[in-house]
Amino acid sequence: MVAPFDHEEAEDRRLKYRYEFPMAALTVDGVVFGFDPDDVDDPLKVLLIFRGEEPFKDCWAIPGGHVKIINDEGLEDAVRRELREETGATISHLEQLYTFAAPHRDPRGRVVSVAYLALVRASDFDVKGGDDATEARWVSVNDLNFSGQQVPPLQLAFDHAEILLTALTRLQGKIRYAPIGFNLLPPRFTLAQLQQLYEAVLQRKLDKRNFRKRILSMGILVEVGVNEERKPGPAARLYRFDKRAYDQAVKRGFNFEM
Repeated sequence: MVAPFDHEEAEDRRLKYRYEFPMAALTVDGVVFGFDPDDVDDPLKVLLIFRGEEPFKDCWAIPGGHVKIINDEGLEDAVRRELREETGATISHLEQLYTFAAPHRDPRGRVVSVAYLALVRASDFDVKGGDDATEARWVSVNDLNFSGQQVPPLQLAFDHAEILLTALTRLQGKIRYAPIGFNLLPPRFTLAQLQQLYEAVLQRKLDKRNFRKRILSMGILVEVGVNEERKPGPAARLYRFDKRAYDQAVKRGFNFEM
């Protein structure tokens, strides 16, 4: 059982151990990518907020904020809290991405931010702005300006263009060696849907024949029937991800490279 927070004890510690160096502020940012399989042309989104306060008022930003140091708040607890408060989204799984600590990244002073990364199905979340965010929205990754130049209409606050590019690069690297996207697809999916996911994350087109040959040769998909939706042409085959086969393949030195 976790003991209740003792404010008097915390204040005693601060009075007893006075730090001789200037203190930097500690913040967290939550980069949440959302996959929307129904948006065939533009399926990869990122969750952003529209700032209602200075600095960077009326600019788009990654959800995040200051860690509640006085309450002994953990970093993951802080980023989950900020996501709930600013977007209404409750994210169960987050992985630490990187620490951003450039001296002048925040005009208010020296601020160190620990960024976290998540990949979710966008339709599972009904996002809405809250706290100091006037709006929360799934924004197409293709609409982002990663150059760092503040070009309307999608102005990004602070160094968030750099953070988003770092997160996308991590995601693109990870999908090459781990099946991170299968939980974003229906339990039974077509190879076309799977290719759509890979193309969305990698931000490039993949050769249809080579992709299907490669993915089927891995032995981690199980055919489970055909898509009965009436469309022109032959019915597409349906597959499911075989987690047990994947785990066994990893032990043998499996390579998921596309």
